Amino acid sequence: MLELDLQNASAARELPSEEQLRRWCELALRQRQADSELTIRLVDEAEGRELNHTWRHKDYATNVLSFPADVPDELLDIPLLGDLVICAPVVEREAAEQGKSREAHWAHLVIHGCLHLLGYDHIEDEEAEEMEALERELLAELGHPDPYADNE
Repeated sequence: MLELDLQNASAARELPSEEQLRRWCELALRQRQADSELTIRLVDEAEGRELNHTWRHKDYATNVLSFPADVPDELLDIPLLGDLVICAPVVEREAAEQGKSREAHWAHLVIHGCLHLLGYDHIEDEEAEEMEALERELLAELGHPDPYADNE
């Protein structure tokens, strides 16, 4: 079971529904047998930039930030995965610039963020290939095209 805490701190008018966000999270997290608890916070550029600067030392708003839960060993059996912060204006702008549908790009970034919460990464080429292959597979299940098709 997924417990999703959705926080909307964005002035954006057209955001995915809670049902869509939940569906995308559940798809990305289905490999996890245990219950899962996570927060998705939808933000505008000012908050996105501030968080990216504070945590990644990059002075711009990025599309998605993943904050895996740092759970003490004695509490390892709690279902808390962590938080995703998604900057709505950046997602919308990227979708338009990349010629992608809004829904496909939102789904990709939610899935991407959830995979980070599960420990996937894309720093090393081998890790990136594994993560991107899983993203392609999950998005195809939703009927969305390969998000990396134009990047290769």
